[in-house]
Amino acid sequence: MSNAEANLAALPARDQAPIASQLESGEIVLSFVECDLDENLHFTRTLVVLTDRHIFSHSDNTPVRSWKLTDCASLKLSLHGALAQLELFGTNSRLTHWRLTAHVVASARKLVRKWDAHRQGIEETSQESVCPSCGAPMPMDRVKCEACTPKPVTKKYGALFRLLPFAKPRMGLVIAGLCLAFMSTGVSMIATYQSKPLTNSIANPLSEGKDVDPSLIRYHLGLLAGAAILAWILGWARSFCLSRVSERIAADLRNRTYGHLHKLSLEFFGGKRTGDLMSRLSSDTDRICDFLTLNLVDFITDVMMMAMTAGILLTINPKLALASLVPFPIIAWLVHKVRQRLRRGFRLMARAWSEMTSVLADTIPGIRVVKAFAQESREVARYRKSNETILEANDRVNIVWAVFGPTLTLLTELGLAIVWACGIALLIRKEALSAGDLILFTGAIGRAYTKLESLSYMAGAIQRSSASAQRIFEILDRVPSVSEPVRPVEPGVLKGDIQLKNVCFQYGNRRVLHHIDLKIAPGEMVGLVGQSGAGKSTLVNLICRFYDVVEGSISVDGHDIRSFPISAYRKNIGVVLQEPFLFYGTIADNIAYGKPEATREEIVTASRAAGAHDFILRLPEGYDSVVGERGQLLSGGERQRISIARALLIDPAILILDEATSSVDTETEREIQAALETLIQGRTTIAIAHRLSTLNRANRVIVLEAGRIVEQGPIDELLAKNGHYSRLHAAQFEATAPVSSDEDADEDDDESSDE
Repeated sequence: MSNAEANLAALPARDQAPIASQLESGEIVLSFVECDLDENLHFTRTLVVLTDRHIFSHSDNTPVRSWKLTDCASLKLSLHGALAQLELFGTNSRLTHWRLTAHVVASARKLVRKWDAHRQGIEETSQESVCPSCGAPMPMDRVKCEACTPKPVTKKYGALFRLLPFAKPRMGLVIAGLCLAFMSTGVSMIATYQSKPLTNSIANPLSEGKDVDPSLIRYHLGLLAGAAILAWILGWARSFCLSRVSERIAADLRNRTYGHLHKLSLEFFGGKRTGDLMSRLSSDTDRICDFLTLNLVDFITDVMMMAMTAGILLTINPKLALASLVPFPIIAWLVHKVRQRLRRGFRLMARAWSEMTSVLADTIPGIRVVKAFAQESREVARYRKSNETILEANDRVNIVWAVFGPTLTLLTELGLAIVWACGIALLIRKEALSAGDLILFTGAIGRAYTKLESLSYMAGAIQRSSASAQRIFEILDRVPSVSEPVRPVEPGVLKGDIQLKNVCFQYGNRRVLHHIDLKIAPGEMVGLVGQSGAGKSTLVNLICRFYDVVEGSISVDGHDIRSFPISAYRKNIGVVLQEPFLFYGTIADNIAYGKPEATREEIVTASRAAGAHDFILRLPEGYDSVVGERGQLLSGGERQRISIARALLIDPAILILDEATSSVDTETEREIQAALETLIQGRTTIAIAHRLSTLNRANRVIVLEAGRIVEQGPIDELLAKNGHYSRLHAAQFEATAPVSSDEDADEDDDESSDE
């Protein structure tokens, strides 16, 4: 097959014949995109095909349209929120346009790149690159490798059945528990079965004045007592085994979920509320634990009890056994209906609880802001509203239970009445049924109905725990967007040679970085400046691999960072965030967070370098002082200096300062800058700064604007250019310059004239 035929075969089958009929001899298809919107933004399908001579457009039931490339000047793709537009321009005007959703944007970008490459006469020497994670071939226009990218989990079973793999490590204990349950249930049936000989052989003869052998009485009563004691022992052992398994399944589930949360990228946490995640890890796992520990054990026992009871009933009298089944179809239908409503109700309850937990997670850490703006009553109202939502959800579930419970009791009582009526009828007809048989039968069926009611109520427990399990597996099924490499390359101690090639990135459909090319030498200090939203923090996040690039690549010491194990790579990076975060604990624990095995001497050395040692010694407990939740007992500047010490303690090859001195006063800033002057030696440093004075020691400054590098170079050169950096510098200097004496004099004159 020729290249032209192969490229044509890549088109959708229904478009191949119409497009082929328009191709000239030797014309080659370069790329195509299936646009999915029409002029009125209704979903429709239009194929746009780029060849080396034409652009074709084909919709279903319409003829193919074409434009010669010699008549075309440019092809542009523009984004508008969740929508996009592909426009073809001639020399003087727009020739046509196509509309599409964000789902198709990647293919549209590929087509535009092919257009640009063809117009510039660039020949693509290779259509494939190599995945940095697994080494598999990968198309040049893709960043995610199909071979090693984790696939979403296929849900084959219900949420509760998906808990079974957690029980596999303890299958021996599970089997032992089930055997004990079977034995304890069988022993407990002895008491029911003894009602027949006690009635026929002891009670009836005694009531008729006949003598009964005392040893027979002692035998049956002893059998009852022995069965009760043995059933108690077996029941205790059963509960111990199954409860032990259940508790460990729930603990493993919590550990697995929390561990998986840490594997997810920042993208996941950006779309979730803290209170919702806390509710899933605490309330939902606790609800599952209760179900496994209490309800499931009872469920297993009740099922065994009913199976054994059914066997006894069939041996006594098959006709009565059939009569006892009359309520079962109605009960089964009722349970099915209730189950559907309970499932919806418990899902609503879980969401309502998450919402209320989220209110607490928002308000308590931000209590200082709440009080500063006198919004206590507003926050109380928010909490009350969330609590009312929970109350409404509970009321809906309770209404169902209020109808279901008495109805179930009524049906079982009617079933027992039917059994008595049929039994009396059989006695009247003198059929093979004794009074002892009837008492045994009614006792057994009464016990079975009781267990049936218990099993029916299990529908609520199952639906409640199923809703919780589903919320847990929503986290476990989430595939990390930043995944571990399949064939990892251990980074060891990096030098810090950073290179960005054609890096692009977008949040959702909003592109924030455009074709960034940047090389940072080992030991170089680079400053990133620009207006808010220019992409500075995003660029740093990509270097830290908090996110993966959409296009292009980032390499450190010649290796794509996607080939490094994430944890091993980040151990080479020290980060000081714009908003310092401290954990509840001592100052020493917070400084040593990245290196828990650090000695006190290493901790003190790092704090001295960060200018934190003096204020720490002034605290009552020194380095053992507790900082409070999120470090609320310290000032903003003190928290920032501890954060700097925490980053310096790990002695990183790459140091990232995200507005590291924005929370400190001028004098403290000088102290930190003096410390950083020594610390940046031999260490690649990237500093984000709005306060340009903090970049005086930078070897180079990168100016970002709208996600693009617009200037870079030493500070003196950038100031001499009178470009973007010069304007930023002048604007900041004017904003901080003191009021001149002439202005003061004018103000004094104005005041005197007013007087």
